[in-house]
Amino acid sequence: MTQSDKLYDYIIVGGGTAGCVIASRLQEREPDLAILVIEAGQKLNDHPHIYQPLESMFLHGSDIDWNYSTTPQEHLDGKPKYNCAVRGLSGGVAINSGKLHQVSKSILRNNTSPGGWIRGDRLDYDEWSHQVQDSRWSYDGILPYFRRSEHFHQADADPKQHGFDGPMHTSTPSSSGRKYPLRDAAFKMWSQAGFQGISDANAGSPQGVAELVDNRRDGLRQLTSDVYPLKGVTVKTGTIVKRIILEQTDGNQKATGVELEDGSQIKLSTYGEIVASAGAYRTPQLLMLSGIGDPAVLSKHNIQTLVDLPHAGQNLHDHLMCFRYWSLRNPEQGLAMGSPALADPVFVKGNPVDWIVTSTIPEKKLDQAMRHDAANPVKGSTTWPDSKSASRSHLEMLMFYGAFGGEQIGLEIPLDGKTIMTYCMGCLPTSRGHVTISSDNPSDAPVIDPNYYATEVDRLVMREGWRTMSKAIFETSAGQGLVKAEILPSGHTELGSEAPDDLIDARIKMGAMTTYHPAGTASMGKVVDGSLNVKGVQGLRVADASIIPVPLAAHYQAAVFAVAEQAVDIILGDRQK
Repeated sequence: MTQSDKLYDYIIVGGGTAGCVIASRLQEREPDLAILVIEAGQKLNDHPHIYQPLESMFLHGSDIDWNYSTTPQEHLDGKPKYNCAVRGLSGGVAINSGKLHQVSKSILRNNTSPGGWIRGDRLDYDEWSHQVQDSRWSYDGILPYFRRSEHFHQADADPKQHGFDGPMHTSTPSSSGRKYPLRDAAFKMWSQAGFQGISDANAGSPQGVAELVDNRRDGLRQLTSDVYPLKGVTVKTGTIVKRIILEQTDGNQKATGVELEDGSQIKLSTYGEIVASAGAYRTPQLLMLSGIGDPAVLSKHNIQTLVDLPHAGQNLHDHLMCFRYWSLRNPEQGLAMGSPALADPVFVKGNPVDWIVTSTIPEKKLDQAMRHDAANPVKGSTTWPDSKSASRSHLEMLMFYGAFGGEQIGLEIPLDGKTIMTYCMGCLPTSRGHVTISSDNPSDAPVIDPNYYATEVDRLVMREGWRTMSKAIFETSAGQGLVKAEILPSGHTELGSEAPDDLIDARIKMGAMTTYHPAGTASMGKVVDGSLNVKGVQGLRVADASIIPVPLAAHYQAAVFAVAEQAVDIILGDRQK
């Protein structure tokens, strides 16, 4: 076993979104600090498919994807579900999209992929703050860090809500000069379905119809390690950390360094700290491999329990989504991606989407579902925290001017300008899963069980999303003028807003998939405290999506940037004490 002679003030395990932000900001504010980032993957800024978001299909399943699968999902179709996790410097922003299958390179030139910059609802952050009794994690508490991270595209936006000189640039279809042919018709359809237009869905109150905001700059992806430069930071890529080294001091466990997979060790300086930022799947794995976790789990793999922390790896929550596909009534007008009429290069500078719709669901139905779950509890699930449940943002919906991913439900849909698709996402799942270890080998994949669709509340929310989409398409004049018919999987019939629950459930279970927003597995209040310290360990913090204790009606990249920005203030504030 060898040991590096250099001592570091901060060792950051995981060079993903949070890890890059923390390292960059620490070095920027305290240039004399010795900072090390250890990343299992490689640098990505010379990868041929990184900067063009429309090429994300080449990245899923590639050398930069851990390419995880869940355990068989009992409440869906009984099969494992693909879960992407990026292996490379900058983390999830390097892909940040859904997985596309069986798409040719020629089709790809006319295709784009999601990358939403979506904060979510202030009520979710306030619930987070309430649960952990720490106002720093309320919406108002984290708002300065949202502002600090963003370079908002709209110059006249509310400066109390938005930042204009942060490193991450945002854009919308209108700010990027994209005028999709279906823009007005789609807005009219959502309006006729009962949704009000709002000017800014990233100001804490997202319910309604607003322009989709993404984090692209002139149509290109922004890598975290580019916009948060790591100059002055030591970066060790292609390196897997086996465990965090803990030593007992005055009866307490203290992190003193890390052991790498090859057995070599890297040590901290006297007052140094380790920050685990390996993501919602690998951070709990790292904790367990280090002897921090449930003794019953650790003993199975002959790992000595140094810190009894049974909640490590628990509380996994993830957003579930499902797609539907629609044939256009007048495709000859050049309305969707794949049509030769949409050849202007501006159309591939962002998502083929104009509007994002966020909504709640009927209070009476929600109350019934909550009562059902209270009477029939599911292991690991939770319930809504207060009487304000019905006012929360339960659903997100989008219409894409194009189609992909049809093989999820057994469809082969060419991107030829004749088809569009919609999706709905359940924003606040009450189902809870877990992450655990499969062995004591850090290169082995963790065991991931999101426990999707386990509660009646989650089933209700997704059914309501289905029914809302049916109403928008089938029961509004704008929807009827836009769409000719739904493209159905073999053996299935058209399901409108009055379709029975079991038939809707069958369709959702058939094609439901992750939105790639896992969180909660090193939950604040259970595994870490409000200052991100791992309970029972000195000199060890966690800062990534794994600390988020409750689901957010958000796309988590924006939240993780803000978490990391606040983490730097907390770390340096504690250092000065």
